[in-house]
Amino acid sequence: MENRPNVLLLLTDQERYDLSAPTGPTVRTTGYDRLQAEGMRFERAYTPISICTSARASLLTGLYPHNHGMLNNCHGNEAVLRNLPERFPTFARSLQAAGYETSYVGKWHVGRDQRPEHFGFDQYQGTDSNVLDDTLRAYHRSFGIDSDKIELEEVLYTDHPEDPDLISATLPIPIEATRTYYYTELTIDRLRRCADDGTPFLHRLDYPGPHHPYVVPEPYASMYGPDEIEPWSSYSETFDGKPRIHELQLDNRGVRRFDWDDWAPIVSKYFGYASFIADQVDRLLDALDEFGLAEDTIVVHTADHGDFTGSHRQFNKGPLMYEETYHIPLVVRWPEVVEPGSVCTEFVQLHDLMPTILDIAGLDAPSGIDGRSIRPLLEGSTPTEWPKRVFAEYHGDEFGFYSQRLLANHRFKYVHNAFDIDELYDHDSDPHELRNLIDHPEYESVRHRSQEALLEEMRRSDDPFLEWTRKALT
Repeated sequence: MENRPNVLLLLTDQERYDLSAPTGPTVRTTGYDRLQAEGMRFERAYTPISICTSARASLLTGLYPHNHGMLNNCHGNEAVLRNLPERFPTFARSLQAAGYETSYVGKWHVGRDQRPEHFGFDQYQGTDSNVLDDTLRAYHRSFGIDSDKIELEEVLYTDHPEDPDLISATLPIPIEATRTYYYTELTIDRLRRCADDGTPFLHRLDYPGPHHPYVVPEPYASMYGPDEIEPWSSYSETFDGKPRIHELQLDNRGVRRFDWDDWAPIVSKYFGYASFIADQVDRLLDALDEFGLAEDTIVVHTADHGDFTGSHRQFNKGPLMYEETYHIPLVVRWPEVVEPGSVCTEFVQLHDLMPTILDIAGLDAPSGIDGRSIRPLLEGSTPTEWPKRVFAEYHGDEFGFYSQRLLANHRFKYVHNAFDIDELYDHDSDPHELRNLIDHPEYESVRHRSQEALLEEMRRSDDPFLEWTRKALT
């Protein structure tokens, strides 16, 4: 175990930190709760960017997006890069070279033409598309289901006039016939074969949810009554003193006319989706026990980024650097090393997992990466030089380029918006980030210190927009 532990990495898509946090909404998250009770929960884990492709590329490489080049999603015509350059080292390649069996199930979304096999995974089963592939169609047929004849129920769409998005629905098929359950079954089968083989393994399972559309089967679809769901504290957003893009996003996403009566049934499906996945994680933990792998396997659960689901009256994500989309869950279970039920309050980031996984496996991280190993934190100690702040970025997506940078410490968050006013939030007095203090005279010194710290983080990480930002701030 000490030299060659197995690694099971569980990544969800668009899961908010507060879904499984003790102070969050009342959502049943059985598997996550079990991991937290048996591992370490990180209270201050952040994504380096709140968009799928970019965040996933950072997880693989240990680099900020401005260093690996995948600045936005790879699937659209507006993609800066179609594929992640293969010159970058990945944790999977290093483990593969060290003799690990490496496998991947689920969503990929890091490149159009490459798959996980290009970056160190021996085998891959999954798809990026919501369109059913032949494998899943065959799986449906084993349940007597014709994939083309499934008719969603309780369907809700955005009000976007040109291209309304499917937001949520009830999926009228058995739990066992869903993609989420199927990917869990594939992973359980993989764990069974790894147990029989005895070779150390890295297995990564990327669930496609709880990303919208929140399409879930019963009993999860009706597990949370819309009438019982209270509005998010940030739902009282007025956009007063905020960058103009914040309010424009209501039109961009087609949710301007939504009120809480519209959002409540959507949030109920999102909660149900999260509970569904958490129950599947519980099945995986049972499988590790059944196959005798639990003591020799490190389990990591995290997400690429969060989700608004009505917070700040917003849908999905975008050029809004609020906690709901940048603050992510992270839990690590490492038997005999991590203290069960422990909580870490230090800042960590998604791309820190790349060097961490290598460190745990006894391998050196490649030089020049931005991430740092969180192994000392897992072992119960905090290095004296551990950062007291977090840096993140955003570059735009479907609507075009929109440059943002974020710098936050334990109290203040500063956001530099290249094309509009900046933002400053005091989490002690305004934890839901409703009041922009950027021009408040009592916070002038905080603003200046935050700007200096931001420039320092941009310099340290070789951000190509450093000089442009420095000029904009002077």
